[in-house]
Amino acid sequence: MKILIDAYGADNAPQCILDGIELALRGKRKHSLVVVGKESQLKPLLQQRGLNDVAVIDAPDIITNDDSPTEAIRKKSDSSMVVALRTLKERDDCGAVISCGSSGALLTGAFMIVGRIKGVSRPAMAPVLPTVDGGKVVLIDCGANTDCKPLNLLHFAQMGNAYVKGVFGIKSPRIGLLSNGTEEHKGSALNKEVYPLLQQSGLNFIGNLEARDLLFGKADVVVTDGYNGNIALKSIEGMAGAIFTLLKKGIADGGIKEKAGALLLKPVMKGLKDKMDYNKVGGAPFLGVEKPVIKAHGSSAGSAIAAAIEQAEAMIDGEVTQRIKSSYADL
Repeated sequence: MKILIDAYGADNAPQCILDGIELALRGKRKHSLVVVGKESQLKPLLQQRGLNDVAVIDAPDIITNDDSPTEAIRKKSDSSMVVALRTLKERDDCGAVISCGSSGALLTGAFMIVGRIKGVSRPAMAPVLPTVDGGKVVLIDCGANTDCKPLNLLHFAQMGNAYVKGVFGIKSPRIGLLSNGTEEHKGSALNKEVYPLLQQSGLNFIGNLEARDLLFGKADVVVTDGYNGNIALKSIEGMAGAIFTLLKKGIADGGIKEKAGALLLKPVMKGLKDKMDYNKVGGAPFLGVEKPVIKAHGSSAGSAIAAAIEQAEAMIDGEVTQRIKSSYADL
């Protein structure tokens, strides 16, 4: 299978994309990689790096964050994102798309071009977050659907369950519902309506989960609407950045004791940063469409692109799309 990679859209594109491909190709790859973008620019850059086996699909246009998502997908038919999605849809030998571009445009394009799986009420974004115990948790949805109905959240739980089974090999993933308390009666009107649906779903539903417990490994999948999920995700990212900024400032402003302590703790702090770094995890899969589409962060470094490539391979090998289809066929 071929994994299609949008060469543009990232803050440091196409360099970071090629960095990621180079990192990924240092290991054994089961699937081949194809970059989509300006052929005249990309081919010489690939040759300079000795990446002569990486194919290029020409796409002279670029979708930017300033473009209206729907208009961009409809009118910029020669953009790297649209060409990648269209190729994924049309070719049986293509298994996934990775893009750092506009989230809105990618979600719109995945829905309009690649197509929604029959039975899925709404596709959803499902980022994988590292937990303090060395595991991972899938947060679904994190921004694709701000206004949801109970059925949507039930479908998010089913898709998250299929994803974790296929990619992480967990036989009975623990499903939690993001809420403002662990008691059954807590939460919004939406939460109270979906709670009994999750209880009766046949999934391993463990009840409500507070946002403070997201990274403590208490659940494998945490279900919420896109509005609250995005707030939770951005809060986690912001808090992590704030803590490291305050630590650096405290060391810089401190005396000899602080600097000596920082030197002794340097290996521990580096390990902590590496453990909680989203660059090591990959991107956010867009679950519920006919083939895997992964949204990588706009500020991704090469390591994040390499992780997204591994993520795409795991989704293909774990037959995530087929698992989601099967779960709806069973219903």
